[in-house]
Amino acid sequence: MAQYVDGFVIPIKKKNVKEYKKMASVGCKVWIEHGALSYYETIGTHLKNSWGLSFSKLCKLKSDETVVFAFIVYKSKAHRDQVNKKVHKDPRMQPEKFPFQPFDMKRMTVGEFGVLVSKTK
Repeated sequence: MAQYVDGFVIPIKKKNVKEYKKMASVGCKVWIEHGALSYYETIGTHLKNSWGLSFSKLCKLKSDETVVFAFIVYKSKAHRDQVNKKVHKDPRMQPEKFPFQPFDMKRMTVGEFGVLVSKTK
């Protein structure tokens, strides 16, 4: 497969989005510095669809919550493993740097994905 992706779905209280953005901005800088091809942290704006399973239902969101959909793109799984090894050793990413966790880790969903189809304009 041409590229490899780490994907995240994170339910979060709307009042914590600002704090989460600070943490995500550090993560973006660190992952890109260590070689990730691209890094995205997106916030739900329209989550109730009339077709399929909505993110609201999937994540069992409460009225005061939204969802972060995030993904990091790498050249390959080997490249991903190499980048993440550096990221996890980086002092800026140590748990003590983030004493307030703006979301519930038990509700976060994470997965690794091989890219089937992609196109960038």
